[in-house]
Amino acid sequence: MGTPDFAKASLQALVEKKYNVKGVITVPDKPAGRGQKLRSSSVKDYAVSQKIPVLQPSNLKDESFLEELRVLEADIQVVVAFRMLPKAVWNMPKYGTFNLHASLLPKYRGAAPINWAVINGDKTSGVTTFFIEDQIDTGNIIFQEMVRIEAYHNAGDLHDKLMRIGSQLVCKTIDAIADGTAPNIKQEGKATQAPKIFKDICQIDWNKDINSIHNHIRGLSPYPTAWTTLFNGKSLKVYKSRKQAITHDAVIGSVLTDGKSHLKVAVKDGFIFLEEIQLAGKKRMDISDFLRGFQMNEIIDIK
Repeated sequence: MGTPDFAKASLQALVEKKYNVKGVITVPDKPAGRGQKLRSSSVKDYAVSQKIPVLQPSNLKDESFLEELRVLEADIQVVVAFRMLPKAVWNMPKYGTFNLHASLLPKYRGAAPINWAVINGDKTSGVTTFFIEDQIDTGNIIFQEMVRIEAYHNAGDLHDKLMRIGSQLVCKTIDAIADGTAPNIKQEGKATQAPKIFKDICQIDWNKDINSIHNHIRGLSPYPTAWTTLFNGKSLKVYKSRKQAITHDAVIGSVLTDGKSHLKVAVKDGFIFLEEIQLAGKKRMDISDFLRGFQMNEIIDIK
């Protein structure tokens, strides 16, 4: 059960290691893009390529879906980046249902654990498999694997790293459940939340300290992307930044540039260099290309 690339990697690992995948459950196709053509999920696309039956329920409590699920006669259900399941679904298989979550639970329960780990400047993250229960991300832990978050990692880098490690942890978890050796450990320690990220959270606050701003930018890159507003009201997305901690007397939020190779914003304990950006309606580009194409009176006075 899953939707995006993060889930597809686990499905692919199961297929390539010859597990008997009875079926795939994913979201219904949705209109996307300028033409609003129906687009299927990454998980569905891969399942179809492997001739695996696909179910796309709009209502997980619908009796017709539940009957289709029973017909599959799965021994275990694996959930990766999907949605909250009703008990009638997660309680169905003989050996239960487990979830792969992109954090070291109970830290970062919720929809966006990867983004928040980077935004908060964490040095470590990881993946957890756990048995699903009624409350989201609260079930007993099976396995965990920790990874380092390097200073150069953005959310996309961490996503890819956890996706690869997580896909192998899914296989390890199934093997342990199958041979009766799977741990079943109650979550301990302080639980923290990783709520879904909306556009207002992505706006850069130039009054914060230099580390918070830099981590905010890399924690939202490449998606959903940090942004700021130019004096003419246009939005500017920031994909990559570099920080320079230094004492200065520039006005906070003011922009300094040589007009050729760098553009930096003054913050209270240094400068944030904008290295990869995207002006509304334009393509994503590095800062030198951006500066060659725009007059400075179009971009001064970031808010």
